[in-house]
Amino acid sequence: MRKLGLLLGLAAVACTAYGASPQFTYADIAAGKFAQRTVAGLRSMADGEHYTVLDSGRVVVFSYASGDREGVLASPEDIGAAWQRIADYRLSPAEDKVLFRLDGKPLYRRSAYSSYVVYDTESGEAAPLHESDSLRYAVFSPDGERVAFVLRNNIYVKELATGRETAVTTDGVPNHIINGMPDWVYEEEWGLEDALRWSPDGEKLAFLRFDESGVRDYSLDLYGPDGNTPEDDVTAPRYPRRFTYKYPMAGEANSAVSLHVYDLASGRTTHVDVGPERDQYLPFFGWTPAGALCFYRINRLQNHLEVFVDDLKGTRKMIYEERSDKYIDNIGMETVTFLSDGDRFIVKNETRTGFSHLYMYSMERGFLYPLTEGEWEVRSLVCATDERVWFLSNETSPLRNNLYVVGTNGKGKRRLTKGEGTYAIAPSEGCKYYISYFSNSSTPNTVTLHDSRGRLLRTLEDNAELKEYIASVGYPVREFFTFPVTHEGRRIELNCYIVKPADFDPGGSYPVLFTQYSGPASQQVLDRWFVDWEDALVQQGYLVVCMDPRGTGGRGEWFKKLTYGQMGLLETEDQIALARYVAGLPYVDASRIGIYGWSYGGFMSLNCILKGADVFSMAISVAPVTSWRYYDSVYTERVNGLPQENPDGYDIPSPVYYADRLKGRLLLMHGSADDNVHPQNSYKMAYELVRAGKKFDMMIYPDDNHSMVPNGRFHVRQKMVDYCLENL
Repeated sequence: MRKLGLLLGLAAVACTAYGASPQFTYADIAAGKFAQRTVAGLRSMADGEHYTVLDSGRVVVFSYASGDREGVLASPEDIGAAWQRIADYRLSPAEDKVLFRLDGKPLYRRSAYSSYVVYDTESGEAAPLHESDSLRYAVFSPDGERVAFVLRNNIYVKELATGRETAVTTDGVPNHIINGMPDWVYEEEWGLEDALRWSPDGEKLAFLRFDESGVRDYSLDLYGPDGNTPEDDVTAPRYPRRFTYKYPMAGEANSAVSLHVYDLASGRTTHVDVGPERDQYLPFFGWTPAGALCFYRINRLQNHLEVFVDDLKGTRKMIYEERSDKYIDNIGMETVTFLSDGDRFIVKNETRTGFSHLYMYSMERGFLYPLTEGEWEVRSLVCATDERVWFLSNETSPLRNNLYVVGTNGKGKRRLTKGEGTYAIAPSEGCKYYISYFSNSSTPNTVTLHDSRGRLLRTLEDNAELKEYIASVGYPVREFFTFPVTHEGRRIELNCYIVKPADFDPGGSYPVLFTQYSGPASQQVLDRWFVDWEDALVQQGYLVVCMDPRGTGGRGEWFKKLTYGQMGLLETEDQIALARYVAGLPYVDASRIGIYGWSYGGFMSLNCILKGADVFSMAISVAPVTSWRYYDSVYTERVNGLPQENPDGYDIPSPVYYADRLKGRLLLMHGSADDNVHPQNSYKMAYELVRAGKKFDMMIYPDDNHSMVPNGRFHVRQKMVDYCLENL
């Protein structure tokens, strides 16, 4: 990585190798000309020697050892469905049945109402799991003879041989009681896709029950077709429909969540004692290999985590506890990973040393020893056996990661991947093989198959055609550098990149667009390959700059938690400071510096143009939070605490209080059906700008969510390109 001063010294030679090249536009990006090929829908089979992928709706079997295709397990023709309708699939444990999820109606970020079909690979018979197309979730039992599913907020178990359905719960009511599925905030912030788990022997079902009755309603108006009117009937419906759901804002009541276990033999449901505290989270639960129930409990402020094991026979034991004077981050199922010996488990923890690492624990003896150490982060635990652990870490650089393996005795750590860039890893069952997805700033996705020791067995996808195309159009490469800031007397180098046109002239005068997210624990400055709308601007003679400010991820706990209690303050200072430096570069037109961001980034772009009006002349803010009082409880309180206890931390960074400072051009955009960051945020910002007599531009995307789906995904990006060309 280069230091900041080298930007000036190397300007004359940077990005000149391409020479004059054909331009591409955002229309080329939207048309998929830069789309990376990959291996999608991958599932390891039980033997650890084969895997399946979803290819045009077909479940195709491949060998790990050779990479050869060995057959088709199921196809759309087998179930009488068009391949485009197949959204996902699951194999039964014996792999003699396939559970297909067909496309449905999206609900929230990770959920949808769908229909399911069960296909028997031996008999060739296919049958709907249920007549309804509004199932929320479905999963095979461990013996594959039953399927548990969620319909209308209740859990059912269906015996596949007889077709008999048993209601596990009956009290589910929309916007009141949810069984077996998460509420909105658990899905969005804890990442839960479901809330039920089969026991290893298949005789019990553990599930969460959400009582939402104390959570306040939030409503969004919908204007498009309601499913009962033709798409081309532009006048229908005449009255908006209203979508109402439960959304807990910061400081407001959350759902009351309880944990239960249903016994299939007796038909009885047991309430699991999770302690007397109501205002807490139960974000993760499951079963140990020995069949005990495990659950996490964390307090409302998210600074005290406890992990319990309950044998359901009267014995409950806390096996792990963690505290922080700020907050505990990255809690997930891999926080605790059980080994098959029944005693040892691996913990992923960042509060012990200030960096995320792996530690070995014992059920009986507690902490044993570290598996990894150093001033770098374990990004994820990939796979574990009783002898070895595979993990991704950024040991070589916060901008990159690599796959490593270490013994469960903490010895013999070895790097398996050799590339300089970003990896994602999909392991086989039993960790015998893995599939690697690799890219860096100049290289699109390369998918390769390896054995557990890292030996390359086969290249599955190299994106050769895409590589030829990007070379032909002069795709610009990101140049990484660092920018220094001082925090309480300590010098910090912030990670950044700059993108220049292929025919960059150091004697020119270029407009600059800052692109950023800046949110807690996030990282945008990574050595990975991607193309988005900003790259089309580079082709039009713009520079693009990105920085990860204080509070972002990959740099350890201290760096990440600098923004605790004051989201938006330090990040804004850092972006403005870098903009002032960039304005002084000899090849930059200081009067034409803009900033863009989406979501947290939209919150930041507003703050930057209002508080940095002397340097930023334009801003684009998409789906911004404009007051943390409007955002959800889990995310906001984790970093900012409760608004009742930290009002300044909520209000001082809010851009709505600085509307009178606007000097440059501003484009504010929001989806009217954004269930995550409500359009209320942009409306409040617009309200204050109007009161202050400020001119600005605003674009509302009817019925679109936080990602500008289903209608505005491409429109919003073309709009941003055009706005920059016209105003920057």
